Amino acid sequence: MQVKTDLAAEVFRVVGRFRRQLRRSVGRGFDSARLTESQSELLWLVGRKPGISVSAAAAELGLVPNTASTLVSKLVSRGLLTRSVGASDRRVGELALAGPTQHIVDASRAARRVLLSDVLDELDDDQIESLAKGLEVLNTMTQLLQERRT
Repeated sequence: MQVKTDLAAEVFRVVGRFRRQLRRSVGRGFDSARLTESQSELLWLVGRKPGISVSAAAAELGLVPNTASTLVSKLVSRGLLTRSVGASDRRVGELALAGPTQHIVDASRAARRVLLSDVLDELDDDQIESLAKGLEVLNTMTQLLQERRT
């Protein structure tokens, strides 16, 4: 049991440190907007999946739909996000990034990819293989956590 407790603490430490270091190295992209972590995550998600519905975004981020809707309303009122009526179902709101927000996301994503590509180039084949396996495990853990919320 102690090994699992230590491993859980190590996951938090390493993943948190990685995210903070990446953000410091490249920048969050939205620093000047003073957004919460949840707001930033929602914008990143919409940038990856334009047209995503509020409910799908909530599920993807592990949020209660009402919380996601509140985040969306705040981001729309700040001009960072747009919400439009769904083409096939007028009750469904489809989300998209506002033009300037899209530019920030695109530039930040490109900078992160360049930085990570450079770092990956410094790893040897065994490290790359270990990383790929570790990412599979993290993905499984994420799915297990999502299943517990439903």
